[in-house]
Amino acid sequence: MRMFRPIAPLLLLVGIATAQIQRNPDITAAELEAHVKFLASDALQGRRAGSPGADEAAQYIAREFQRDQLTPLGPDGSYLQTFDFISGVRLGAKNAFTAETPTGSQMFRLDSDFRPLGFSANGACDGPLVFAGYGISLPEKQYDDFAGLDVRDKIVLVFRGSPTLDSASQSLEMISSVRYKATKAKDLGAKAILFVLGPAEKENDRLIRLSYDQSTGSGDIPALSLTQQAADRLVQTTGHTLRQLQESIDGSRTPASCLVPNTRLHIATDVETIPARSSNVIGYLPGNDPLLKDQVVVIGAHYDHLGMGGEGSGSLKPDTVAVHPGADDNGSGTAGLLELAEAFAAHRNELRRSLLFVAFTGEELGLLGSAYYVKHPVIPLERTVSMLNMDMIGRLSHRTLIVYGTGTAPEFDSLVRAHDADSAFVLKLVRDGYGPSDQASFYGKQIPVLHFFTDLHGDYHRPTDTEDRLNYPALQSVVRFVDSIATDIDRSPVRPAYVAVAMPKPSGAMRGYRVFVGTIPDFGEQTDGMKISGVREGSPAARAGLRGGDIIVKFGGAEIKNLYDYTYALGAHKPGETVEVIVKRGTELVKTEVTLEARN
Repeated sequence: MRMFRPIAPLLLLVGIATAQIQRNPDITAAELEAHVKFLASDALQGRRAGSPGADEAAQYIAREFQRDQLTPLGPDGSYLQTFDFISGVRLGAKNAFTAETPTGSQMFRLDSDFRPLGFSANGACDGPLVFAGYGISLPEKQYDDFAGLDVRDKIVLVFRGSPTLDSASQSLEMISSVRYKATKAKDLGAKAILFVLGPAEKENDRLIRLSYDQSTGSGDIPALSLTQQAADRLVQTTGHTLRQLQESIDGSRTPASCLVPNTRLHIATDVETIPARSSNVIGYLPGNDPLLKDQVVVIGAHYDHLGMGGEGSGSLKPDTVAVHPGADDNGSGTAGLLELAEAFAAHRNELRRSLLFVAFTGEELGLLGSAYYVKHPVIPLERTVSMLNMDMIGRLSHRTLIVYGTGTAPEFDSLVRAHDADSAFVLKLVRDGYGPSDQASFYGKQIPVLHFFTDLHGDYHRPTDTEDRLNYPALQSVVRFVDSIATDIDRSPVRPAYVAVAMPKPSGAMRGYRVFVGTIPDFGEQTDGMKISGVREGSPAARAGLRGGDIIVKFGGAEIKNLYDYTYALGAHKPGETVEVIVKRGTELVKTEVTLEARN
């Protein structure tokens, strides 16, 4: 098992190449640039959560908080709120694959002939082999690889991808995924599923990379990737080659599924999770108003990024293993957080409410840090009056500043507009508090939020997101804008009131996305089921009484183990249907009914 270097208490840290910045209570472009240069330096190797580079970034942020004399609120008396998570998967020692055929026993080699998938269930199984084409069931397109095929207690071999069907490209996009096919095979009673790239594909024949999906956990049956050569050895008793089978399906648009005669497989899968540890960094400034000081405004930004990139990292250059500096994502927001902490600390005696500055880890892995914080707050959440988040604020283009959450408190829209009275920005205001960053974790707990964002760009999630490409004077203007809004929230005699924003239903034509429910997944915790962090106001989920913290374990009779199970269960229903939903709420199982709506 990999050993992880513990994060030392702040006073014991030595030898960290911390940039020395002249203290200035004002928010300056020079200080912002110095912070970003350190955070985006090659020495930190992309700050992937759980890596030494991310640890050094956390230590740097903690040192800055200490210099500004923020109070540490970590459980051990430091600035660090440390937690464990799963960073990936690796192959264990018990993987094996043999086949009994008319010509004798055949052994297959791990990582040469076969490889388990990252979501594979562990264990041993054996059974006869069936070939199920592309593993797709799409009756509305008159195509079903499983029609008339008994896969119960058998091992299923399928092609990756999908056949060409008239007007079916959108419908096939989701159900051609390996997770969908594994779920379908499991639902039909299969013991295991094998995937092979069809010989007609233009891609190189290679095994599927071993990777881990933070949002879903493991599957329910063993799932393996095979090479074409290995799969050809398995189907030889059908009298056809893989190429012939694929050409038959693609040419006729008709399944060619069949039992593979006289072939029995013995499979053992062993996929181990890799534990990791990372830390939120938390600093506190107490307020001074006798009536308001117990109320807290959280100001946050995530400091992690994609590390060295590569497949499965989230990089948009997955074929390139190189430092992904993350200067804008989110060195810019973290630098803004540090400058705001310094600026407010210089005027601490003027604060009415208390301020909590949090640098979150694990955002790129699914909001892990903010999800952990709202489950383990250092100050009770009922005392948190609002959360301001900064994520990618360093590449202001055409003065466009996007602000999410303006509808989450009655005064937020006018407040944001008032601080742009000089039209320094072209504001794009989004009422919704949910979105792809850490404010969503707080909004799911019914806390008003604002999220500041200068939009995506061509260097997003690429090695080219470097510190020299940021516009530091513009970054300074954005941070000062956040400062002025935070100051007004701090001084207002009235606590911002939470508003649940009713959102229009997202559009989407893919199968499995025909219906709208309104649940918001909770990506920060692995559970046996699909945990929701909240529900959309006015949605079918809200009308059915579902709420944040519920774990969906059954939907319309289908067992739900993870987000994929839930998504595919939606695909089995149509708008207007009423389905029974069972959720785990605390220690109780609660039944309700949801009437599904159509997506726009």
